[in-house]
Formats: sequence, C-alpha cells, structure tokens
Amino acid sequence: MEKPFVVLLFGPTGVGKTDLLESLFSGRGEVVSADSMQVYRGMDIGTAKPSHDLRHKIPHHLIDIRDPREQYTAGDFVTSAESLIPEIASRGKIPIVSGGTAYYFRNLIFGLPETPPADTRVRGRLDAECSRLGTEEMYRRLEIVDPAAAARISSRDRYRVLRALEVFESSGSPLSAFPMPMRPRNDMTFLVLGLQREREDLYRRIEARVDRMFADGLSREFCGLHRLGLREGDPGMRGIGYREFFLQMRDGCMRPKDTADLVKADSRRYAKRQMVFFRSLPGVLWVHPDETGEIRRVLNDFLPCDFPPIG
Repeated sequence: MEKPFVVLLFGPTGVGKTDLLESLFSGRGEVVSADSMQVYRGMDIGTAKPSHDLRHKIPHHLIDIRDPREQYTAGDFVTSAESLIPEIASRGKIPIVSGGTAYYFRNLIFGLPETPPADTRVRGRLDAECSRLGTEEMYRRLEIVDPAAAARISSRDRYRVLRALEVFESSGSPLSAFPMPMRPRNDMTFLVLGLQREREDLYRRIEARVDRMFADGLSREFCGLHRLGLREGDPGMRGIGYREFFLQMRDGCMRPKDTADLVKADSRRYAKRQMVFFRSLPGVLWVHPDETGEIRRVLNDFLPCDFPPIG
C-alpha cells in the first residue's frame, strides 16, 4: 500500500484553524481531531467543538468518544490516528490531522516509544494508594525511582505520575529508559502547516472567543456537568474553560466576570506554551491563516498529481 499523504494543521487556541478547514477542505478531506478535550462528550462550548454543519461538510473523527471521567492519552490518540489515516486516504479524501494538542502531533510524527503494555494489576494498586496518600506523595516516590521522568512530569498530573510508577514496577526499568524516537516515521508523508498570528491579534481573538462561550451558555454547560457528578479531579474537568469554575465554587465572592477573566488568562498562557512546543517540531511551514492563496498553492504542490487541485 502506498504511503498516505497527510496534512498536519496546528496552531494555538483561537488562531483560526476551524475557518481555514471550512474554506479549503469542505467535501475534500476528513479531520482527525488532535484535541485532548474535544474527545469528551457533553463538553461542547468550553472545548469549542466544530459545529454540526461543519462536521457535515468535513467529517471529524475522535470527537465525543470518551466520558469526561475517562483518561485519554497521547498513546490513545496515535493508535486511533494510525488506523484512521489510511482509511480516509482509501476513500480518496485528504487526511487532515488538526488541533492544538502539541504533544499529540509530536507523538504522531515520531511514533510512540516502545514502553511496556499496561499492567492493570499494578495500576489498580497504585490507584488505590494514590487515593489514600495523594498525588504529591506518589510524585515524591517517582522522584526517587525515576528522577528523569519526574523532572518532565507535573507533580499534579496523576495519570502520568502513576503511569511512570507502573512502568517502573512492572518492568523493573524507569520510564526514562524508554526514550522517544528521534527520527520522524517513514510510513506516512506529512505536510506540516503551523498557523500563527501576531500576539496582540491572537490575544484579542482569544478574549472574544471566551466572551462568545459565556454568551452561548458555558456556565450552564458546566453546571449541567457538575449535576451529573463530574468533579474537579475528573480528566475532562481539568481542561481550560471548566477548571476555573471550581475556583468560583470555592470562593463564593467570585463573579461570573471573574471566572471569564480567569479563562481568558489561562487561555493566553496556554497559547504561549503551545507555540513554544510547536516551534520545536521539525519541518513546519509557518503561515498566517488569512493567506489562503499561498496555503492552496502549498497544498496542491504537496498532494499527489492525480488528486484534483484545491481551488
């Protein structure tokens, strides 16, 4: 089977990925979503999921596939993307991996490290210990057995802390002994497009986007999820646009505007971190999302000659 030609389209939150997808790929491609929060059902406004109209024009995969209580990892994403991409190509459509979770793109481009498979027995015991002792205590244990892994994992990231401990206990080797591949994979042909804007323009767009979310009912969406029993520690609730409401609940004096301001500030900081990570990826062609003519030219140069040109 020929290697599939894959478009990787990424950029920080609010940069304009959705509008560009609609203008260039309607009826021509299918999107594999590289967004760690849009996988969760019921979290629509705060994750800025694409509209049903857009999903009708351009099928989207890996959206609404998890309960917010379930963990979704980079490994889950890569495994699913590796299956979806050749399926999309076989239908004569362009596979477009689009989103803002930079770590997903890095793992797709280079492939996953060959870490041991999950050990449910060890993981169950570690989960129970973490519930009793707390994530900080488990992190201190990780600092002792695998300081290199601990240095790149947040002390509050329960999933990754326990996964690192699980690898150590099940294999006898630290997670840091299983390094990421250093060369891009050769079973796919990638066009790597990064979208960027001037910082002031991007921040204005982020703030306007958050204002629209609150006008569209983000507070009601959060309250509905909370009534269903979702809590601060659930994977979905740790996302920007949801975690800030728990601060409001703990501080009875906080007004809805204060919560919106927190979401804006967290979104700006996240966008800055995204760009730092994206700039570390290899072979990125950086473009402004309004330069649609140039992007069309690049796409037509990249796609196989028997593929109808993008007009």
